[in-house]
Amino acid sequence: MPRSSSVRVVTALASHGYNADREAVTLIAGASDPEIAIERAVDAAPDDALTLTADHARAAIDETDRAPVFEESTPPETPTIDPDNPSVSTGTPDSPDDAETHSPVETKGSTDGYGAGAAGRGANDPERRSLAVAGDITGRSTGTGTYEDFVRTFRDRYEQLSGMLRSRVNHRPASAIDAMAGGSDAAIVGMISDIRSTANGHWLVELEDTTGTFPCLIMKDRDLASVVDELLLDEVIAVEGTLAGDGGILFVDDLHFPDIPRNHRPSTADRHVRAALISDVHVGSQEFARDRWSAFADWLHTDEAAEVEYLLIAGDMVEGVGVYPNQDEELDIVDIYEQYERFSEYLKEVPGDMEILMIPGNHDAVRLAEPQPGFTEELRDIMTAHDARISGNPSMVTVEGVKILMYHGVSLDEVIAELPESKASYEEPHKPMYQLLKKRHVAPQYGGHIRISPEERDYLVMDEIPDVFHTGHVHKLGYGKYHDVLALNSGCWQEQTGFQRSVNIDPDVGYAPVVDLDTLDLTIQKF
Repeated sequence: MPRSSSVRVVTALASHGYNADREAVTLIAGASDPEIAIERAVDAAPDDALTLTADHARAAIDETDRAPVFEESTPPETPTIDPDNPSVSTGTPDSPDDAETHSPVETKGSTDGYGAGAAGRGANDPERRSLAVAGDITGRSTGTGTYEDFVRTFRDRYEQLSGMLRSRVNHRPASAIDAMAGGSDAAIVGMISDIRSTANGHWLVELEDTTGTFPCLIMKDRDLASVVDELLLDEVIAVEGTLAGDGGILFVDDLHFPDIPRNHRPSTADRHVRAALISDVHVGSQEFARDRWSAFADWLHTDEAAEVEYLLIAGDMVEGVGVYPNQDEELDIVDIYEQYERFSEYLKEVPGDMEILMIPGNHDAVRLAEPQPGFTEELRDIMTAHDARISGNPSMVTVEGVKILMYHGVSLDEVIAELPESKASYEEPHKPMYQLLKKRHVAPQYGGHIRISPEERDYLVMDEIPDVFHTGHVHKLGYGKYHDVLALNSGCWQEQTGFQRSVNIDPDVGYAPVVDLDTLDLTIQKF
């Protein structure tokens, strides 16, 4: 068998009616003749066994016959990206001196998974891997949809975000400002309940806190008038200014967002290790780019990718059913469970020793309201390939000390629709992500495209500062840095559908952004 024998081993065992654990596949794929090893392992397994274990494999293979065999392959073009310059270079290096090089690192041994390049991943120190999840709504949802539930959610949003702002201004509650004398200096932290222009072209912004609302006027000739077009309903801001003579309005001199502090410095891993960040696989669609996916999976088996130990998928594993009008005409698989079964088969193509984490998206079979819990037990039982971890949308995933905020990205539609093109567009999806970072909330405006599930706390607040912000949904590749946070939208694995053509979406297909966790440098693999 060639280098991709691990995938073939899984397929061959399945044809015999067996699942297999990772180590069993590793041992069989590493045999000098895997085809014979498969037959021996099947013969050695008990009649009532459903899963072929490593013990079954060892019983069929001599201890001296386990050297892994890999074939050399030509790697795809590998542009190296400067995240501050959103332009993609697609050429291969002109000479070996131009190629990106890395010093050797300790990697995990092949007994923890199969097909990880000649040396395997984490071979000498498996304990160095770590992946933790915070902010996952799964199993914690309490909302029943009552008015009181929504009040509780928005009150928690206000409390969390106002806490980030109160140290910057001499905040007074709306009720206290209402009692102050005209001409006084004042500051308020509030949630935007209304934005409207006046007859003279100024901007009136109503801010609400837990004590009431207060009108704030931003004059059109002030420098800060340029940020008015960034404001969204329901976001929390702070303003400072002077009360009018009658005390009934606050003339705004300065405005503050919760924002990422400019002195923020990201955390990095203490060894050279890499993570592939992808989204929007859309298995089940007629336009699923299966050849590109297989090329990506094959690349992950090469020595070039041996340092890629993590795979993070930001939603839309499958195309779903009934997501948009006439979708059934564009489906290759019309049963939602069969879509997930097929996705699981495709996931088996990637190396089995990778740490995999995935969150749902709006095409997945979970509730549309955010935060979205992880998949049901029935779907988890289907997607068991490589023991992938499943979390809710959004989730803060800490990978070897690097905080990666995973969010599918439906709110990007809302931000792009509301803000001017220079600050938010589909062609540059990292720019609306900058706005979410500035507002410290992944879905600041209620209503419109986004649906919010009322919970005891607002899980959509960025209570921690991420080092990497990873989204999908819009099927466009975009990346850049905002206050030293790497913002990345990872494109998709679905060619243009008829529906996308009708709404003028030209997707970026077959891109796999890879982040060096020790430096946060970004490389884009194109397949």
